[in-house]
Amino acid sequence: MKKLGFKFHVGNTKFGYILVKGIHVKKEFSLQKDQEAVFKDVRDKFTLDNLSKDSVVDSFRKLYWSFNMDPTKTRISSEALVRRIIKGENLWNANNIVDSLNLVSARFRLPMGYVDYETVKGDIVVRKAKKDESFVKIGGSVVKCSGNEICVADDEKIIDYGFATSDSDLTKVTEKTKDLLILVYSTGDIDHKYIQDAIVYTKELLKKATPYKISEEGIVSSDIKTKEAKDIEKNHVKETSKENKKEGNIQEEKKQTLGLTVKKDENFSEWYTQVIQKADLADYTSVSGCIVFKPYSYAIWEKIQRFIDDRLKKSGVKNCYFPMFIPESLLTREKEHVEGFTPEVAWVTHAGNEKLSERLAVRPTSETIMYESYAKWIRSYNDLPLRLNQWNNVVRWEFKNAVPFLRTREFLWHEGHTVYATKKEADEEVLEILEYYREAFEDLLSVPVIKGKKTETEKFAGAFYTTSVETFLPVGKAIQGATSHALGQNFSKAFGISFLDKEGKKQFAWQNSYAITTRSIGVMIIMHGDDKGLVLPPSIAPIEAVIVPIIFEKTRDAVLKKAQEIKKELSDFSVELDSREQYSSGWKFNEWELKGVPLRIELGPRDLENKQVVIVRRDTSAKETVKFADIKKRVPALLNDIQKNLFVRAKKQIESSIIHAKDWKEFALAAKNKKYIRAAHCGSGVCEEDIKAKTEGVKTTCIPFEQPKKLKEKCVNCGKNAVYEVLFAKSY
Repeated sequence: MKKLGFKFHVGNTKFGYILVKGIHVKKEFSLQKDQEAVFKDVRDKFTLDNLSKDSVVDSFRKLYWSFNMDPTKTRISSEALVRRIIKGENLWNANNIVDSLNLVSARFRLPMGYVDYETVKGDIVVRKAKKDESFVKIGGSVVKCSGNEICVADDEKIIDYGFATSDSDLTKVTEKTKDLLILVYSTGDIDHKYIQDAIVYTKELLKKATPYKISEEGIVSSDIKTKEAKDIEKNHVKETSKENKKEGNIQEEKKQTLGLTVKKDENFSEWYTQVIQKADLADYTSVSGCIVFKPYSYAIWEKIQRFIDDRLKKSGVKNCYFPMFIPESLLTREKEHVEGFTPEVAWVTHAGNEKLSERLAVRPTSETIMYESYAKWIRSYNDLPLRLNQWNNVVRWEFKNAVPFLRTREFLWHEGHTVYATKKEADEEVLEILEYYREAFEDLLSVPVIKGKKTETEKFAGAFYTTSVETFLPVGKAIQGATSHALGQNFSKAFGISFLDKEGKKQFAWQNSYAITTRSIGVMIIMHGDDKGLVLPPSIAPIEAVIVPIIFEKTRDAVLKKAQEIKKELSDFSVELDSREQYSSGWKFNEWELKGVPLRIELGPRDLENKQVVIVRRDTSAKETVKFADIKKRVPALLNDIQKNLFVRAKKQIESSIIHAKDWKEFALAAKNKKYIRAAHCGSGVCEEDIKAKTEGVKTTCIPFEQPKKLKEKCVNCGKNAVYEVLFAKSY
């Protein structure tokens, strides 16, 4: 084996290295206990707000700034891993080597390079990339370097972009790899002992992953500190201070962390994460995929609850509550249903140290536990209809990446379960409930939706048919808003829910189920939010207007007195008076914009003299001066206009995204451009799967109720006779 050589052409860098041989790379591998320990350690120590203040993370960010690399856009790989863990997401699964070493990187916040040593040509060199030099990322895509970036290379190519952000596809670890070079990256500010501790932990985890023999190991560092590096670093000190520098002054420190640091259309995932945390909607927990609903988001959910609950009660539906634990024998009673949910079920197997005689499912949905009771309660047509609803939580242990509100392992919802004597009655209720959901999205959340029916492939597990309200978000993805299912007689036959009709004949009942979830909050956030944060429709906003008095010592009492009078005058609305004096008016303006409050009412000494206020709309940022005498009339008019404007704006966005594809060429182009595609389809599930495979995930969202009178086109994919038009998109 060739001898390792290292060269440094830049300063403030060093790394630990381990060269091992005889490794075995395999796909299937798990270090569950070690992963749980690392995840807990990370979540106990860090939040997304305080991570940048960690000395290790901070030192790498400063290093990146010194090379004109923005670390908030070009993430250091170790920080990216830690951020995923904080957000409740899993780490990527590659193979036993990469997965094990990613845990080391996350625990120590040190980037690591994993290199197939047979692909290395010559010495390992830390240098600046050359202008237009190519770097081949994992997966094969090529990055053209600007000429400023720090990189790690051999004599022929870049093997790590940044220090380090991305490994090279040309040197990646594969199942053919036998000799492995592990690089533990560090800045010059990090102590040797810290690096050595990371090396020790690396060897410990590697031993669990594969047999190996160490050929070489050590720590090497640069002693270069060029004038160029110093000058560049000096020029970026102001940039770095946006997230890291402590000012001592409370207002200045808050300014650095209060606002969003990314734009919605440039880095949606980071934008969404910052919005839900900085607007005080949710927080992550040590339970992967589960979030805390903070009071602000729960107040939004309570408004949705009241809206739906009032309509259900008026219609004759009654609330109840059933157990959250479901015996396995019940869950498996309806075949299609259990097949649809089994992969996502969380099971209770023990009570203390004693094993249960039968596993209990933690409620993924309540059909089975409720229908056992329904079978006992229903005997005659006089017992029908039975219409019950419960507000509760459910658990579905999905293994897709968790996205707060949109896709979490535990979420909140209501689930209605009803029983009828006839199919006609059941069918009528399906559409009645679906209309309630349309009203909730359009009238409450200002989110336009399309009503339709799911294809056989996409319908609810065990349903006769499923209807839904669907929408399309500004990020190029569709999302299901809520569903109303006709269960037919599938469950009544499985659970023995039968009755004697008026003629004394035994009949199986017709059933429905329906639900709206806390996903609706996430839909609203994405639909209306902007680069300043949340934008809340007035009908759903916990605070409809905030009064911000502009306080000076001489006029303090007079301004606050008038602000209190205005709040009292607007008692029909939810109004907050922000009289905090430890924050500047500007800081408070930013905070309430971030939290999406529809109206901001500003009142200063000059306004007091002129008997007026300045009102600022959150949706358009438009300002207007309103006389004291007109406030009570103007505020409701503005709130009403904001509600309408948000709906109209969202509707235009959706309509502009819909493409009617007449052939496969148009379909493929629309899919590539992240459009909402309307196209003729044959109705075959096999054809649906073929479309999904060819477009990397584009699938049917619904068959819109509004269909053309006559279908002129063939199926957009297979060319067979079409049976309806369908909406297709990539979706959450």
